[in-house]
Amino acid sequence: MSAPSPSRPARGIAVAALLLCLLAVAAAVLSFARGSWLGVVWVLLAGLTSNMAWYYLRRARAVSRG
Repeated sequence: MSAPSPSRPARGIAVAALLLCLLAVAAAVLSFARGSWLGVVWVLLAGLTSNMAWYYLRRARAVSRG
């Protein structure tokens, strides 16, 4: 039985962050459509999670390259 590669956890975190980013964007659109300023918080969360996704995706690629 072989051990999982070190890039696998980073890639999983990147996928999870991307999903959270998409959910935050959807929540922001709904908030703004209803006239709520709470959408600003969702936009900030979307920005944070998109940066996390890019970081962990690049980290997984760097680890897999060696």
